[in-house]
Amino acid sequence: MTEPSSAVREVLIQVAYLASSVLFILGLRGLSDPAKARNGMRQAMVAMLLAVIGTLLHHEIVRFDFLLVGLTIGSIVGVVIGLPLGIDVPMTAMPQFVAISHMFGAVAATLVGIDEYRALGNAPAAPIMAALGFEVILGALTVTGSFMAFAKLQELIRGKPITFPGQNYANVGLFLLSIGLLIYQIIVPGQPMLFYGMVGVATLIGVLMVLPIGGADMPVVVSLLNAYAGLAASAMGFALNNNLLIVVGALDGASGFLLSVLMCKAMNRSFGNVLFGAFGATTTSVKTAEGLSVREVSAEDAAVRLAYAQNVIVIPGYGLAVARAQHLIREMADLIEKKGGQVKYAIHPVAGRMPGHMNVLLAEAEVPYDRMFDMDEINSEFDRADVALVIGANDVVNPAARSDPSSPIYGMPILNADHAKSIIVMKRGMGTGFAGIENELFYNPKTSMLFGDAKASLAKLVAELKTL
Repeated sequence: MTEPSSAVREVLIQVAYLASSVLFILGLRGLSDPAKARNGMRQAMVAMLLAVIGTLLHHEIVRFDFLLVGLTIGSIVGVVIGLPLGIDVPMTAMPQFVAISHMFGAVAATLVGIDEYRALGNAPAAPIMAALGFEVILGALTVTGSFMAFAKLQELIRGKPITFPGQNYANVGLFLLSIGLLIYQIIVPGQPMLFYGMVGVATLIGVLMVLPIGGADMPVVVSLLNAYAGLAASAMGFALNNNLLIVVGALDGASGFLLSVLMCKAMNRSFGNVLFGAFGATTTSVKTAEGLSVREVSAEDAAVRLAYAQNVIVIPGYGLAVARAQHLIREMADLIEKKGGQVKYAIHPVAGRMPGHMNVLLAEAEVPYDRMFDMDEINSEFDRADVALVIGANDVVNPAARSDPSSPIYGMPILNADHAKSIIVMKRGMGTGFAGIENELFYNPKTSMLFGDAKASLAKLVAELKTL
């Protein structure tokens, strides 16, 4: 078989890239709906395969033997490392797994940018220098920023904001310095020391950017870092004249920013407040619950209440993920429905530690997708609910967000659990959530507290429901 001509080769490359881009877009669209998420992932996998095939057709590749060896070794290493991670990582560790995945992608983008800079003799043309500069700046700060997010989520360093006087000014100053170094290199090419200095400054920015951000805001930060990684890939596409990288990087960047905006809206906060507010650093102005008491309920009494309820709304939170009790939730719901009740699941946009955390957790237990409802869809139904069952959620059901202007979460949209006729809260104790404030819902006369590990408590509920 003869080698195709350059024109035919170019057509094949562009067709592969176009098909890949379309499939990436369709895959991203599928991920917006839990019922279509699996199909969306399959489309994205095919898109990646087409992207690799298109890349292998480039005329710049003159020897395939080294490439084949690299792909073989890379595939083996990827399977050896990636497969156990994909199978064994618990849902509680998924946010930090996502963060560290962003880091590896950003490392690749940064190294490609540095290699391309060297390949062009440390003096690329102004447009290429601009693209390479943004690529390595965004890539380098994403590398260290993602690692810091991973370290906070993994509790290698404390999750509370770490601040020092003038920190925000230092961050802005370093960012302006990196941009200034880039502009100077565009005007005066051939400055390798300044180039590597710019990379070093961006690396420091990533560390200092995440330090003052608390655990409550980490999902927004992870999403934002994903956007930075996407923009770095898009800039790489401009530098390498690769249309697919431009399109896919822009998709990744835009979707990451939009998701970050949606999460900020769900918390009634701005980007600036998330990035510079040091939310959760102190709670000295928060009202305490002195003089108030809670009502405790046994698993037996809670089971009776659930057995005779016609409408039950379950509100899952990070505590459910920690307890790994999602399968027991599904079993409990099946028992309630066998007795004639109806069970729905209310998902707050920022419940858990990453977007969609609760959706994925419940889907793992094969909870039907049509039983999971977003906050806007389910909030009006709490008035008709016989029981609202809160499992491990805290700030997202705190009525202080509506009633206490002095509360740090005031104005944040919450799930209307307090509107239900009866409320059962499952918690280990009376500890606060990420915001570090008392939850008014716990002291509501309609609320009963079922203390203990969620998995053990749910196991008791299931056992009691079976006897009723």
